[in-house]
Amino acid sequence: MNRPITGFRLDEAGDWVAILGCGHPQHVRHRPPFVRRPWVTTEEGRRRTLGQMLDCVRCDRLELPAAAVPGARTEHALSGADAKAIDDRAAPGVWHVIGVRDGRLRLQVPAMRIDAPLAPGANGVVPPELDYRLEPLEPVRFAVEEHAVPAGTA
Repeated sequence: MNRPITGFRLDEAGDWVAILGCGHPQHVRHRPPFVRRPWVTTEEGRRRTLGQMLDCVRCDRLELPAAAVPGARTEHALSGADAKAIDDRAAPGVWHVIGVRDGRLRLQVPAMRIDAPLAPGANGVVPPELDYRLEPLEPVRFAVEEHAVPAGTA
């Protein structure tokens, strides 16, 4: 999944790491002849690449960033004939983790081709800036918890 570069930092070995909009870090080394990224060696080059997209395989694997911390939590209970699906979107930099307490729920994330039932003990994860739908399959109680990486910790 492509994510924008939002910043850079040096790792403990002196290699450049891009910070992506999802909160994941990704090395962007310049090691010719195998890897050519001369832009990373200058401040101007790094500044010019802010906002450009990099493929984030950790988002593809639905991995929360290691530095992500839980934030707001919203509890839901849906039952009866009037129980409607919930359509939502994860905000920039914010991951949504859906945890079912009782019952079953369907999680759909069209951009990732996810269409999966959730039951107690199986969390659903939605990366930042993606639309998703939660549809009750039976009476269900669940929570949506937001996770984000605090500024300066990625």
